[in-house]
Amino acid sequence: KGHLVEVDRAGLVGGYVGQTAIKTKEVCDTALGGLLFIDEAYTLSTGGANDFGLEAINTILKAMEDNRDDLVVIVAGYPDLMNEFLESNPGLRSRFNKIINFDDYSPDELIEIFKNICAKSKLKISAEAENYTYGFFEKRCGKNIANFANARDVRNYYEKALTNQADRIADIPDISDDELMTIELDDVCGITLD
Repeated sequence: KGHLVEVDRAGLVGGYVGQTAIKTKEVCDTALGGLLFIDEAYTLSTGGANDFGLEAINTILKAMEDNRDDLVVIVAGYPDLMNEFLESNPGLRSRFNKIINFDDYSPDELIEIFKNICAKSKLKISAEAENYTYGFFEKRCGKNIANFANARDVRNYYEKALTNQADRIADIPDISDDELMTIELDDVCGITLD
C-alpha cells in the first residue's frame, strides 16, 4: 500500500496487563503493507522487567516475524539509548540489522534552521543577533553536551528569543513595524538551554 504509520510509546503501551499486546497488534496490523515508524523506541525498554513496554516489544517482534514480506519497521532514537533498546531482547538486534547514524547539525546548519524559523514568522534578525546566535550554537556543538537536541535546541532558543523580544519592546511607545519584526542582540544575549 505504501503508507506510513508513525507511533511512539503512548501509541503502543496500555495502562494495564493485556492491553498493550492488543494495542500494539492493532498498530502493527494498521501498518501491514507499509511502514511502521516507532519514534523514541528506546522508551519501550527503559521501564524494567514489569513494564508494559517489554510486552510491546515482544508483540512487535512477533508481527515482524509473522509478516516478513508485508511489514517494514523502523525504530528511531538517540544512539546510546537505541543500543540499550537493541540489547533489551535477544531478537531485536538480528531483526534491526541496518543501523543509520545521523550526524548532529553543524553550527552553519543550526543558524540556517534558526533563520528559517524566524522567516516563517516574518521576523528579521539583526546582524549582531545572528553573529551571537551562530557563536552560541558553535559553542553548543563543540561541547558534546549530553542533552544537545539539534533542531529542538534551535526551536527552544527561538522561543526564548521571542519572549525576550516581547519583553524588550513591550514598553516602547509608538513602535515601528521594523522594531516589532526584528530580533536584536539584546533578545538573544544570555539565553541558556540547560
